[in-house]
Amino acid sequence: MNRPETTEFGAHYQEYIAQVPDGDIQELLRTQLKATTELLDSLTEEQALFRYAEGKWSLKEVLGHVTDTERVLSYRLLCIARGDQTPFPSMDEHLYVSGANFDALSLTFLLEELTVVRQATLALLAGLSPEVWLRQGTAAGCNTSVRALAYIIAGHELHHVRVIQERYLAAQP
Repeated sequence: MNRPETTEFGAHYQEYIAQVPDGDIQELLRTQLKATTELLDSLTEEQALFRYAEGKWSLKEVLGHVTDTERVLSYRLLCIARGDQTPFPSMDEHLYVSGANFDALSLTFLLEELTVVRQATLALLAGLSPEVWLRQGTAAGCNTSVRALAYIIAGHELHHVRVIQERYLAAQP
């Protein structure tokens, strides 16, 4: 599977896609899940509620955001893969986080939820034929391919794991 061309996604996703290493995207998504859960599963509930600055999301909220975003992107991927040409609106990430109450959920639950969502994404990708990966639709006003969405899912998580390491874990006492 080749990386998506720049014509397959909106420019605002370039940062995410650029972070994805070369290789099998499905294998990367599998190993990425393992690495993310291993990074976070030893944290206490108190550590998971940490915010590195006033007005920033807690670590739990970041994890919930990653999961919600994958759900939304996987749904878009499913629809485009099946030939649905309905345009998808932008996602208001702040609305999703404020409406979820992630801080009231246990870190264990949030990691299990991420695992279930990732397993569903992997099952969806495993059933796609090679030509389907190139199908395109419209999301957030931009041309978007199935393959780009898979890369965006991976890159989005990579971005947030880096933020977690640099701003959350490094700043905790």
